[in-house]
Formats: sequence, C-alpha cells, structure tokens
Amino acid sequence: MIKAILIFNNHGKPRLSKFYEHYTEDTEQQIIRETFHLVSKRDENICNFLEGGLLIGGSENKLIYRHYATLYFVFCVDSSESELGILDLIQVFVETLDKCFENVCELDLIFHMDKVHNILAEMVMGGMVLETNMSEIITQVEAQNKMEKSEAGIAGAPARAVSAVKNMNLPEMPKNINIGDISIKVPNMPSFK
Repeated sequence: MIKAILIFNNHGKPRLSKFYEHYTEDTEQQIIRETFHLVSKRDENICNFLEGGLLIGGSENKLIYRHYATLYFVFCVDSSESELGILDLIQVFVETLDKCFENVCELDLIFHMDKVHNILAEMVMGGMVLETNMSEIITQVEAQNKMEKSEAGIAGAPARAVSAVKNMNLPEMPKNINIGDISIKVPNMPSFK
C-alpha cells in the first residue's frame, strides 16, 4: 500500500504532499523534511529505493523516488509494493503531467495544484493503484476539465440573465403583471439603461 506521495524541489520545498494514512500536520511536515534529507543526500548513480525514515515506519516501509530536473517524486510504500512497479508508476505520473501541461515544470505544480491532484486521484486512491494506462488517465482528466468548464457556464448564468434583461428593448417598465387570476403590481424602479 502507498502511504504517502511527496514531491519537493531541490531545496526541500514541498510542491505536493498526499498522505494516505492519518498524521498530524506537524508529523507530516517532519516526514517531508526527513524524507528530503534521506533522498537528497544520495548520489545520482545509487538505486532509487531505500528504507523509510523513522517517522514513516522505518524498515517496514520503503522510499521509492525519481529525481527529474529540479523535482523529487517520492512514494512512501509498505513492503507489499514492488519497487519496480512503483518506479514505473512514478514514470507514468510524470509523463501524464508532461502531456497535460506540455512540458511540466515546477510552476505548473504550484499554479495548477487542483489539476495535479485530479491526475493523481485518477492513478491512486486510498493508497491503492487504480490506473496505470496514461491514455485512460488523460481521457478522464479531460472529461473532468470539460465538466468544470460546463459548470462554469452554469455559474455564469445569473450574470448573463441580468445582461440579457438590461439589453431588452422595453418601451417602458410594466406597471402590472397578470398571470391567470394573480395580479402583481410592479414597484417603480429606475431604468435599466
């Protein structure tokens, strides 16, 4: 099971942290610092997995990571996960980010955090891997983006309605509105124009 997914830059500044076990906020920050110190001091030519830090479970857990340009992608997992499988998952995650953001960079993770979390949620939920097919992940993310755009259209409907009323060419404001047996007297209102 995946315990946590962490992304931080070369200076240890977290860019994404997703924990699948409950920790206090202070403990999470300590885990991020400890994980950065364990991973960042390793040479580039050493394998990409090591024992977890004391705060994340010690020798019972593993840290599996990849270092791309200025970012470390670290998955904290228990012993039931395959190291090579998680390395492949990291690669799929990075390639998916790269496709969605067209050459992903650290700023994309900062300014589009919601989209990054959506991509991650398509891949991993509750610490379990859901999907590793990049085209399927991208299809679901694009469907989510399309739905968000259509909802933004609904949210803008009141403003469009007011604009349409303002642009109506009414010769004068009606004094009474009659609907069947109901008669409504319209109060004097200033002109819309």
